[in-house]
Amino acid sequence: MSTLHPINTASAPAAIGPYSQAIKCAGLVFLSGQIPLDPTTMEVVEGGIEAQTHQVFKNLIAVCEAAGGSLAHAAKLTIYLTDLGDFAKVNAIMAEYFSEPYPARATIQVSALPKGVAVEIDAVLSL
Repeated sequence: MSTLHPINTASAPAAIGPYSQAIKCAGLVFLSGQIPLDPTTMEVVEGGIEAQTHQVFKNLIAVCEAAGGSLAHAAKLTIYLTDLGDFAKVNAIMAEYFSEPYPARATIQVSALPKGVAVEIDAVLSL
């Protein structure tokens, strides 16, 4: 059985529950969902879906780096939106952070997310 290695960084928001920011196991890193919290204040960033999505990617980048990787190592993303009407905006912002080959992805509309945010994204990295 592979050993689980928790990943934690002060450069991303601290976990707000009983979970790790990420777990490294057998060459994969499973990143917990990130919401648009400023890691220094632990407050939701202002500015709508665009600002929230950029903050989520900044948080994901910080956790990727703490794990020894980057978003370029992302094999899979799951995006959770409270309004699929924001899909095109989130898609355009994602394109700023990734280049081909793009990771596999699912986008799901949910009824609510923690702290009333509009977006949450989790990822799986292959290192």
